[in-house]
Amino acid sequence: MTRKILDCRAVPNEVGCTLALTGEPAELVAAAAHHAVTVHGHTDTPELRELLSGALADEPSVSAPGSFVQLVEFDTDRIAEWDPIVERWATAIGARRTARWAVLGVDRDRPGRYVTVVEFPSYPEAMANSDHPATAAFVKELQAICTGEPSFRNLDVRTAVSY
Repeated sequence: MTRKILDCRAVPNEVGCTLALTGEPAELVAAAAHHAVTVHGHTDTPELRELLSGALADEPSVSAPGSFVQLVEFDTDRIAEWDPIVERWATAIGARRTARWAVLGVDRDRPGRYVTVVEFPSYPEAMANSDHPATAAFVKELQAICTGEPSFRNLDVRTAVSY
């Protein structure tokens, strides 16, 4: 069975919630109902659960044609500062974040060189992310820990395969 997702970012909410839940439909609706009651102040009713069931979407695959991936390659001797920089960005951008996932890798052949891969649903959503002031602050902080200028590669996803 295909896993499902419910994402608070997809629905305007008073608390600015950014939680996304995934799982099998029955357990996901139960967990989402609990979340809706405890965080959003809703009452657990059959109507609420029906609304949640109707909002279930297929969990996205790792990536898909039409998605957009950005590779950022940089050199640093201050990599311990990376995670706090990313955390500040995530907090600052909040529910406006369009990045779906990211990976940071270290180059085994070039000490001090790192590559991060960030995936977005589409190029326009990546550009919305890039235009956000939180991303400008992130880039400035990244440049401050780099020993040279980071390089950016912008890639449209042509195919994606899960093994």
